[in-house]
Amino acid sequence: MAIKPAYVKKTGTILMERYPEAFGHDFEHNKELVTELTNIESKGVRNRIAGYITSKEGAEVPA
Repeated sequence: MAIKPAYVKKTGTILMERYPEAFGHDFEHNKELVTELTNIESKGVRNRIAGYITSKEGAEVPA
């Protein structure tokens, strides 16, 4: 089953609005928070949402 980009963006945006100080630049930390704050069981969906939040937070990409 395909993951709809609108679902990822909407869920990520809602989480960032509700918990603005909780998320940061670390994908692993954001992934754990998405697991704790939502009831998403799919690992793929959780990772997509955490990745979206990490990119919106302006994560530094190692060169």
